[in-house]
Amino acid sequence: MTGRSTRRGRRSAARPGARPIALALAGALAAAGALVARADAAPAHDAAPHATALRIPRLTIARLQYDGGGDWYANPSSLPNLLTAIRERTTLRPERTEAKVRLTDDQLWDYPYLHMTGHGAVTLSDAEVARLREYILRGGFLHADDNYGLDESFRKLLGRVFPDRPLVEVPLSHPIYHLVYDFPKGLPKVHQHDGKPAKGYGIFVGDRLAVYYTYESDLGNGWEDVGTYPNDPPEVHEQALRMGVNLFVYAVTSRLP
Repeated sequence: MTGRSTRRGRRSAARPGARPIALALAGALAAAGALVARADAAPAHDAAPHATALRIPRLTIARLQYDGGGDWYANPSSLPNLLTAIRERTTLRPERTEAKVRLTDDQLWDYPYLHMTGHGAVTLSDAEVARLREYILRGGFLHADDNYGLDESFRKLLGRVFPDRPLVEVPLSHPIYHLVYDFPKGLPKVHQHDGKPAKGYGIFVGDRLAVYYTYESDLGNGWEDVGTYPNDPPEVHEQALRMGVNLFVYAVTSRLP
């Protein structure tokens, strides 16, 4: 895979193949601040009138802790490795450690990127479902990674969170596949499992991709330490990290509808 240059033809000095992010994304927190709704602003048209707006975000990834028996804590080295890659390859300077958050935590509003993974069932209360919907409508970004076994439970969950919005395949022309690194064929395939092609599905709020679901890709496994899965070549790890960089940059620079 080859990277793209900027309009001036320059390439990133930080990492071959990556695009430099223009104007340092207006300063990391300033760019992320584009996600934030003022506390006194009118809520999104289908958000609850009492909804709490996102605060100035912490620049890190929050791992979603949930009930139901699924291992929400899977792939322990994945997010630290991705955060390191973001720091090394972009002008963003996220925190070095991931956060862990429940939907009922007040700190939920501090995180622009919510990561969800696991192999099994997900159980959310009605209050948690409402809270997740509110978080997403207020500008938060949910990335769910099917760690083989999450699919059925996650799709049912989305039906509760967004009964009015379809889960659709994200077109390959979408910026999430091109923002820093180019993925003209879409998601990298890390593990085979059922042998199906890796697919990226999403839910849109206006023009913003607000939920991104990586299916049959095992992207989080690809973020883990090299050697965690002995049969995985380093090239697979690299492709997964590149896609993760795209996800994070999109999450913190996308705008409210």
